Amino acid sequence: MSFTFEPARTRIVFGRGTSASVPAEAERLGATRVLLIARHGGDRVAEALGPLLVARFTGAAMHTPVEVTEQALDVLRAHGADCVVSVGGGSSTGLAKALSVRAGVPQLIVPTTYAGSEVTPVLGETAAGLKKTRRDAAVQPDTVVYDVDLTLDLPLDVTVTSALNALAHAVTARGDENPLIDAIAVKAIEGILHALSSDPSTVDARTELLRSAWLAGTCLASVPMGLHHKLAHVLGGSFGLPHAATHTALLPHTAPTDLSKRIHDTAARFGAATSLRALGMAESDLPRAAEIAAHPEALRVLTSAWRDATPG
Repeated sequence: MSFTFEPARTRIVFGRGTSASVPAEAERLGATRVLLIARHGGDRVAEALGPLLVARFTGAAMHTPVEVTEQALDVLRAHGADCVVSVGGGSSTGLAKALSVRAGVPQLIVPTTYAGSEVTPVLGETAAGLKKTRRDAAVQPDTVVYDVDLTLDLPLDVTVTSALNALAHAVTARGDENPLIDAIAVKAIEGILHALSSDPSTVDARTELLRSAWLAGTCLASVPMGLHHKLAHVLGGSFGLPHAATHTALLPHTAPTDLSKRIHDTAARFGAATSLRALGMAESDLPRAAEIAAHPEALRVLTSAWRDATPG
């Protein structure tokens, strides 16, 4: 066994009502003029920021299209913003990362879903119909403020697919040679599946999901992306499929056998799409997606996920 481990530099603030700490956390990063990226759920943070807030951008989009990043970058520069604060899911986080690395300003993320990308040095951007991913320490957010209260009104369908998206991060890392990452992955997997085993809308379940999503994202920050994530990026960037829902449909067909049926049955119990066909993927597009993914197992996995060939 051999491994190299470099702990992330991201500061974590976790709890209930913690979004009230965003102004102090932004000032800790040296911020005097904040650009807020938020569509839904950002009003509480906007109010808390007060005079620190100089502009708000509401146009974040799935898969971080470069043209949207350029629009937001124009807003950042026009207002002289020296810090980016993001409130939302993976789309808002992705845009914050893209802006931070381009403008050289710190970023503070307030997640309202279980995307997990807020604790990774990974940025996926879409240009000309292709999503390209890079891993760079400069992409890693400076501070993440997890506020359970901001997740309490997350719709059930989004809750389930977002949580299973987080689960995919941990599944990728389970069995890693680094014993710490393996232990974190196991904890995240069991936490997510436990929270989804009954009513995921309770405060306790929301807390467990958010905590587990953080753990799962931490895993993803330390391991290479496998076939599952490669396929999800291809299907999102080139075929327009929704990111979290695509993870949900793919995961039972890429997870180890001891987990695949549990994951599939969990998704089905909540009515989440369990096939790529249900997400609108055309069967005729599968060979093209496999070609873009450039992996020998890609077409087999895509075909299984399109047909919903129930694991186990």
